[in-house]
Amino acid sequence: MRLSRRQLLHTGLLGGLTLAVAGRLALPPAAPGFAANVADRQLITVLARGMLGPLPASGPLQVTGNVLAAIDSLPLALQTELRQLFDLLQQPLARRLLAGVAAPWQDASDEDVRAFLQRWRHSRLSLLRSGYQALHSLLYAAWYGDAASWPGIDYRLPPTMKGLL
Repeated sequence: MRLSRRQLLHTGLLGGLTLAVAGRLALPPAAPGFAANVADRQLITVLARGMLGPLPASGPLQVTGNVLAAIDSLPLALQTELRQLFDLLQQPLARRLLAGVAAPWQDASDEDVRAFLQRWRHSRLSLLRSGYQALHSLLYAAWYGDAASWPGIDYRLPPTMKGLL
């Protein structure tokens, strides 16, 4: 089979485009653990608003710090898995296709974020459900585990516990 000049050019352009896209989507080898960056902090804040609802003025910073502290206390293997989940969610194509959110996370509406979380929560794919559960557990533990959130839910520490904290 002989290629015409036009077919050769089309094949070359298509191959070059494929290599460019694959190179753009390839992630650099990750360092062990979870080294948080600015995009991670933004994502945690957006997910917290979508999962927990409106937060008080100091809430986003507190939740983000608490989530990162919780991640730091996890075994290295779990930190690596969370790093992969965060990297996946921050890829524009994955954000659109897997999360269904077209706008960058910092510009996403609370409704879009809640819809994404509900899709993952009730997904037929166990991997997406597991991703939702990981995010849910981290965010809820970070928020409700912080004594600053207790007055909002009218929680009072039992008298036997007051001396321990």
